Order: sequence, then structure tokens, then C-alpha cells
Amino acid sequence: MHYSGRRSRRGRRRRSGRRAHPQIANIQKPKSSFWQRVVAFFKGSKGSKPFPSKSVEKPAIVAPAKEKISRKPELVEVTSPKLYVGNLSFDAAESDLFELFNGVGQVRNAEIVCHKYTQRSKGFAFVQMTTIEEARRAVQELHDKEFLGRKLVVSGAKTPDMERAA
Repeated sequence: MHYSGRRSRRGRRRRSGRRAHPQIANIQKPKSSFWQRVVAFFKGSKGSKPFPSKSVEKPAIVAPAKEKISRKPELVEVTSPKLYVGNLSFDAAESDLFELFNGVGQVRNAEIVCHKYTQRSKGFAFVQMTTIEEARRAVQELHDKEFLGRKLVVSGAKTPDMERAA
């Protein structure tokens, strides 16, 4: 006999009459009227189920709640005119950042980092000032400042040689 991995349909047997669990078989469910079921459906409370059963409910297995660990943003020393701006509102535009940082010093470039496919902001940006002194002043004045409903994180941007050393 050759086994193909499939069972033939002829070989199946059907069970005639399914037996209920012996403890549940003796329990009769009270019949509720159509309107009782409609009211129970719209109430939606635990006590008024449309078909109340007297079976024992097992307690649900609850996983222990994991405590969310919030990381403090890493503050990098300002060694170049390029700044990292984190915890940025998703509604912020590059022009908003340009105006905010122009109040501190002259801004060369402001770029919000966006998702590759959805073009939605990732919540952080890079701002390039003209001098390192202006960048340091921007960190002092704008770090932890409220902007569009969020406290900004402003620090020096990591340079490629800093990333290699870490």
C-alpha cells in the first residue's frame, strides 16, 4: 500500500450522536424568551447573558504586567553645530523648527526624520546652526522647553566617529 500523506474520504467514520460531558448533561438551561434575549444582548452586562450556563468558569490566565521602562535620552556634548532634537511632536513641520531655533541663533538647516514609506514624522529631527557657540546656547535655552505640547530634548548630534568609538 502506498501512503500519499492524505486520507481517503471513504475511510472516515462519523460519530453518531455526540455525548455531552456527564456533569453538564444533567444541567438544564432555563429557556429565556425572545425579548429577554434581546434585552440581555443590548445590556451587555455580565449578569444578564442571553443563555446563562451553570458551568464552572475557569479563571483566565493573566500574564504579569510588565513595567514599562522609560529611557532617559542620552545627552551628547555639543562638539559640532549639528543638534539632535528629540521628543518632537508629530505635527511639527521643518518651518516650525526653523522659527524656534532662529530665536536663539542663525539656523542653516532643519530636517525632520520621516518614515521611508508613510512619510510620517518619526518624532525627532536634526538642526544645523551656523556656529558651535550658537548650538551650545540653543541646547541651554531649548532643552526641556515645551513645544507643541511636548518637552523637547535638545543635545549635540552624534558624529560618525563617536558611533564607532561607542
